[in-house]
Amino acid sequence: MDAGSGAEPHRARGRLGAPCSGARAPGAPWARFSAWLECVCVVTFDLELGQALELVYPSDFRLTDKEKSSICYLSFPDSHSGCLGDTQFSFRIRQCGGQRRPWHTDDRHCDSGAPASLQREHAHYFGYVYFRQVKDSSARRGYFQKSLVLVSRLPFVRLFQALLSLVAPEYFDKLTPCLEAVCNEIDQWPAPVPGQTLNLPVMGVVLQVHIPSRVDKPESGPPAQRSHENLLPAPVVLSSVHELDLFRCFQPVLAHVQMLWELVLLGEPLVVLAPSPAVSSEMVLALTSCLQPLKFCCDYRPYFTVHDSEFKEFTTRTQAPPNVVLGVTNPFFIKTLQHWPHILRVGEPRMSGDLPKQVKLKKPSRLKTLDTKPGLCPASPPRTEQAQGRWGVGGAGRCAGAAKGGAPPPPRACRATLPSPGLYTAYTAHLHRDKALLRRLLKGLQKKRPSDVQTALLRRHLLELTQSFIFPLEHYMASLMPLQKSITPWKAPRLTWPLSQTPPQIRPFRQDDFLRSLEHAGPQLTCVLKGDWLGLYRRFFKSPHFDGWYRQRRKEMAQKLEALHLEAICEANIEVWMKGKSEVEVVDLVLKLRERLVRAQGHQLPVKEATLKQARLYIETVISSLPKDLQVILCPP
Repeated sequence: MDAGSGAEPHRARGRLGAPCSGARAPGAPWARFSAWLECVCVVTFDLELGQALELVYPSDFRLTDKEKSSICYLSFPDSHSGCLGDTQFSFRIRQCGGQRRPWHTDDRHCDSGAPASLQREHAHYFGYVYFRQVKDSSARRGYFQKSLVLVSRLPFVRLFQALLSLVAPEYFDKLTPCLEAVCNEIDQWPAPVPGQTLNLPVMGVVLQVHIPSRVDKPESGPPAQRSHENLLPAPVVLSSVHELDLFRCFQPVLAHVQMLWELVLLGEPLVVLAPSPAVSSEMVLALTSCLQPLKFCCDYRPYFTVHDSEFKEFTTRTQAPPNVVLGVTNPFFIKTLQHWPHILRVGEPRMSGDLPKQVKLKKPSRLKTLDTKPGLCPASPPRTEQAQGRWGVGGAGRCAGAAKGGAPPPPRACRATLPSPGLYTAYTAHLHRDKALLRRLLKGLQKKRPSDVQTALLRRHLLELTQSFIFPLEHYMASLMPLQKSITPWKAPRLTWPLSQTPPQIRPFRQDDFLRSLEHAGPQLTCVLKGDWLGLYRRFFKSPHFDGWYRQRRKEMAQKLEALHLEAICEANIEVWMKGKSEVEVVDLVLKLRERLVRAQGHQLPVKEATLKQARLYIETVISSLPKDLQVILCPP
């Protein structure tokens, strides 16, 4: 089946039922399943059509033609990668065609309690891929090529990779019945409520995971296994649902980690050129996790190909590169993206005991002139049986021409220059490098220190660096809050009537005032690194991350003010206030209190339960004082 043809996927069996709109009520079939996954896709290789969507499960989940095409192309390694055997990686695509299903109260509750960086995506899908390519004499092509893809809105890369490693090998042997059984098991899982430790049974194994909460304290050491109840079989405890092995990802570029942190913080356009989708996706996800607990507010694509629907948007030279981190494997991008300001070239992952070869920073212009080994472009035809299998992934002869809508170019010999590993940029870091950390990590390599300890050191350094940068901003934002005494239930100057519809306003953020505050409340109080902190803040103000952070903090502060304002109303003497008031004034009070109560009960306001009870009591008291006809209107039977 052609992914771009828009044809319906094969119908799945069992409890799936007929296709519908995709909206699932909390008690409907697959409602629990959709708390974790949107759907499961199977992508195979058709000798005539190339990548093809073989199955979507459950079958009532609707994907647009563009989404089907993107999933098909991104579920197979690029023909340059030559991945044999089993490979796991991930991608991220835009959702097309508007919201597919309504957000339930449970979804909003989970998001409100989750860290900002781990909330479910509303406009993007994550794809977690398990790809297998092995020799198969029964296949016309001579190779078995198929991918099992989990599509979700949750960035739980560790959990879904572990799930795929259990399910995919079994599925490739037993096919649809196995997949149906697994989906039914997932449909019995409890919701991923932040702060809870869950036991998730699948295929005779129990995965035990802790769902992170925004109140969790970051761990400064290697993750410890949490205690668990006695279960048969004993659970497989995942130390994290999302955290990668940062040290293994950054080991080839340890000397540049701090500069990479600055580039990510400022939302700079960055290309990661890697030898395979696995290396590409892990490096991009590692980069975007560098800012935790700050949310990464730019676009990012762990794996990106020439067939992506945003190819023209990201590669155009008529405007500045967008604020996005792209992970690519095709050497074609060396030329196509050579105008991008920052390019990170990473090689094959090293063994845990090897010392990384630290490469000095290179100017972007050197990308054109590097003396390196030439590599074959995917347009080159296969020349041996081994090459035929390698270049066959994704279809021989497919490259940029096919992405632009034209016919694939005829097979031809061409050569693409691969730059040596390193960071190609003209950017000058604002902060001095932490040489003590680098020496400590390299010493750990020499002493064969466990990778999880190395990762804990690196993660702690990045966390403290981000916190030192954010704390002055948080301190200044707190100073913009109105004083507690100014939060009164009634409007000034009479302080009797009418009820104030809004709490006092938050003062505006003034960048010059903030920069002046750094002299006595800057990052130097918590961070030993020296450098041009002022210059870094000035550039940060122009980045999407400042805009995202400021909007979120202002929203949280406004909700806090509204909650305090509601508490002030509930502490006032309503019965005394009601004396001498007209019916219009009393009805207006009821409507305003109800509006606040609805917002608070919808978890949009951080209000205590005692305050909610008092607000309900006030509403009942006020309504009971009105004539019977108005009571019927305000409280219909």
